[in-house]
Amino acid sequence: MNQVKRGLVWLSRIHRCRGFGIQSPTDYSFVRYVINEHWPYYAYDQFDDDDWLRNKLGRLYFRLANFVQPAVMLADEYTQYWQAGCKRTKFQSIINKVELARVDIDDADALETLIEKCDKHSVLVVEGIWRNWDYWHRIEQDARTSVTFDLYYCGIVFFDKSRYKHNYKINF
Repeated sequence: MNQVKRGLVWLSRIHRCRGFGIQSPTDYSFVRYVINEHWPYYAYDQFDDDDWLRNKLGRLYFRLANFVQPAVMLADEYTQYWQAGCKRTKFQSIINKVELARVDIDDADALETLIEKCDKHSVLVVEGIWRNWDYWHRIEQDARTSVTFDLYYCGIVFFDKSRYKHNYKINF
């Protein structure tokens, strides 16, 4: 993605940064201290990726793993970030229940399979939502989801039905 487009995305979401306008204390703290945390973490020095987006998402995934503390996850190309966020996480190729998982929006079969394995404690990261807005909006409206965060580069989905359904657009 070129610098101009990245700047335009950031400017179009400027009024949605740092949790402005979020009334839920839980969602506000998630945005402030997980999604948009700007303080350096202890493991950031070990992450040195030349691709700015991979580095940005990897650091987010590190903070998510630190937040969720999953026992089991699917192995993927961000394993080093997940592992740095939660040292006790075991990585497998097949899981029975989703605690924290990442899937690309273009992989509809895997996405549907993961959603079926989610419960109220699950967090699902859908990467590349800008490539398929229609599908992302279907995920937001799905009866199985509760709170979603649109970060443009990825989406974060919660499944806790005791929370009010809400879709947040965040400047990330």
